[in-house]
Amino acid sequence: MDDSPQLSIVIPARDEAAGLQTFLPHLVSAYPDAEIIVVDDGSQDNTADFCASHGVIVVSHPYAKGNGAAIKSGARRASADWILFMDGDGQHDVAAIATLLQRASEGFDMVVGARQGRSDQASIARWGANTLYNRIASWMVNHEIEDLTSGFRLVRRKKFLEFLYLLPNGFSYPTTTTMAFFRAGYSVTFVPISVTERIGRSHINLWRDGVRFFLIIFKVGTLYSPLKIFFPIAAVLFSAGVANYAYTYMSTGRFTNMSAVFMLSAIIVFLFGLLSEQITNLLYKDRG
Repeated sequence: MDDSPQLSIVIPARDEAAGLQTFLPHLVSAYPDAEIIVVDDGSQDNTADFCASHGVIVVSHPYAKGNGAAIKSGARRASADWILFMDGDGQHDVAAIATLLQRASEGFDMVVGARQGRSDQASIARWGANTLYNRIASWMVNHEIEDLTSGFRLVRRKKFLEFLYLLPNGFSYPTTTTMAFFRAGYSVTFVPISVTERIGRSHINLWRDGVRFFLIIFKVGTLYSPLKIFFPIAAVLFSAGVANYAYTYMSTGRFTNMSAVFMLSAIIVFLFGLLSEQITNLLYKDRG
């Protein structure tokens, strides 16, 4: 066996000096053999200096690239077999890491800390959006997903790196990672965790990032199985065409252009879904 640590802990941080002060010393003390990496995503405060003073590895971005970009930088720098991702705002409990490690030892490839109920730092709108995310994703993968967007997760590094090119630079990396692992047939489980109110201001803007909500919904679907999104739409369009044809035939005795438009649209949407399904299969082909 080599001398590299078996656990790497990656913490993306942008102006999170106040949050890091609440848990980083305890984290270093609790896991002295772990490779702790803080990715300073263009912070304007003393995040980098504080982390360096505690002997952890600091990877600095010259400007803010996004949470997902920080995750990718940390994953590339990590050298252990397992990577634990946690937020730098102080909301994740260091004591919960042991629970994730225990579940991973049971043969899972990714263990996600599932937040219970509505946490103090989550508004009703964000909590409702996360609930909808979970339900749609659960329907897509035919498996209950308790927390699709949790940033507290433990993954096998080798398997996580397979999907690095898929990850966005923004805040939806947990969504992409979870769906990619399910799509590849890797073992995923969830463990309940409690979170506290974050320290400092959140970098998520409800209105700006809310626009991305609908895009993420479609991304979740097309990332896993596009036909599950395209086929219902095609079925609705085709049914509308048949219904319109039945109505116009009984009332005027003819087939109208509107019925043709509905049916042709249904065929086109279905074919797009079929093509997307084939492209998605290529993304997850075994390159080993």
